[in-house]
Amino acid sequence: MADPIFAERRLAQIYDPLDPDRSDLDAYASIADKCGAHRVLDIGCGTGTFACLLANQGLDVIAVDPAAASLEVARAKPGADRVRWVVGYATDLPPLHVDLVTMTANVAQVFLTAEDWASTLLTAYTALRPGGRLVFETRDPAAKAWLEWNHERSHKRTIIPGVGEVETWVDLIDVSGNLVSFRWTFVFTSDGTRLTSESTLRFRYRDEVTASLTAAGYLVSEVRQAPDRPGREMVFIAQRPE
Repeated sequence: MADPIFAERRLAQIYDPLDPDRSDLDAYASIADKCGAHRVLDIGCGTGTFACLLANQGLDVIAVDPAAASLEVARAKPGADRVRWVVGYATDLPPLHVDLVTMTANVAQVFLTAEDWASTLLTAYTALRPGGRLVFETRDPAAKAWLEWNHERSHKRTIIPGVGEVETWVDLIDVSGNLVSFRWTFVFTSDGTRLTSESTLRFRYRDEVTASLTAAGYLVSEVRQAPDRPGREMVFIAQRPE
């Protein structure tokens, strides 16, 4: 089930204005270009920023996400008519044959159990042509990003055209082993509406991720740091053997 921040229509509509800088996607677009990808599966596409970016560059994109409200936003973006949008989960997709599978932002961390993560990796592997690549990022647990998930560090007010002022902040709820839970709060100043969205992410160390990829049949080509968040995020590039 999608978190309310993606599934609640009013929150999905302000998701992009609250975080407009998507320069983190440049590294993914560069990888797609360097590996000569023509057909891409974007798992957990959200509001479709990356899918539309690739489609506008002439790539054939299949974008899947369980949050219908987010896909409603995605379908209104330039280039959206070139994307095949699918409401649901990657594991429910029919057979595909793609050059690249991507999971940007926190998508790889929403799979909380080893079983769900393994089935997602298998789905991506099956969809890839021999030699195709899987690219995703995941936060490095050693950086302890959750220490900054509090009202003092995250509180801000944003003026959104057509919406007005929106006040936001995040609160840490719980840290249990490698599972971290937190709550976003959104206050719409125009009418006083207050909405919340609770999420849980799984933090995996590099060795654990590498082992899971190897078990799924991948060759791990490279592990690099996210250029916009050095020391905080790891970007994995794995390949289905030729």
